[in-house]
Amino acid sequence: MITGILIAAGIVGAIGIFIGLFLGVAGIKFKVEVDPREEAVLGVLPGNNCGGCGYAGCSGLAAAIAKGEAPVNACPVGGDKVGAQVARIMGVEAETMTPMVAFVHCQGDCDKTSQDYKYSGVEDCRMLPFVPNGGPKSCNSGCLGYGTCVKACPFDAIHMVNGVAKVDKQKCKACGKCVAICPKHLISLIPADAKEVVACSSTDKGPVTMKACTTGCIGCSLCVKACPADAVRVENFHAVIDHEKCVACGACMEKCPKKAIIINE
Repeated sequence: MITGILIAAGIVGAIGIFIGLFLGVAGIKFKVEVDPREEAVLGVLPGNNCGGCGYAGCSGLAAAIAKGEAPVNACPVGGDKVGAQVARIMGVEAETMTPMVAFVHCQGDCDKTSQDYKYSGVEDCRMLPFVPNGGPKSCNSGCLGYGTCVKACPFDAIHMVNGVAKVDKQKCKACGKCVAICPKHLISLIPADAKEVVACSSTDKGPVTMKACTTGCIGCSLCVKACPADAVRVENFHAVIDHEKCVACGACMEKCPKKAIIINE
């Protein structure tokens, strides 16, 4: 009996030693060399794994930077501070980034627009394109109000306020997740220091927009004529501001009859 137990234990031990040796040899033979700079870069990245850089998390970005496939300041969350640290590791100079924030181009809250019918389905903005008129709101271009972008934000920087998504500039890291998930394409990244912004994305003609929302852009072009810097144009029946040209004089905002141009606070 004891002899049988000892033999069994010996066999198991021998198998364990063999497997250990095999794994050790395999680990040496198939070892993947990691660029020490990659590990160093990963160590200074914020670790949010938000994907805002376009790579699969911070490890993916670190690998791309080490290979020279991504710029050293590619992390939107870390900004210039992290970019400078990564640049030192890579032995290059980091270019200064323009801080960006997300902005929702819509003011059509529960008080400014009406509803054509009562919706009682799945509360996910991505489902609304499949219902009549693309949602219950009279404005077919506006915020649907079910907070899919809120759920997508990893920084708690966007919230629903009276039926419309609003971005907290202080919390926003410009990761772009809300931009990507909005089915109406209402959210864009704009310079954090941009003053005047067009809070409307309606592509309907003026009379249609006026019926749907009290603050919708009607494409009247008064803002275009008022701008001294040629920074405003009208595309698809709504105004667009070129923030590189904008001098923040406020002339467009003052002339807008529908108050569709606002201060980005």
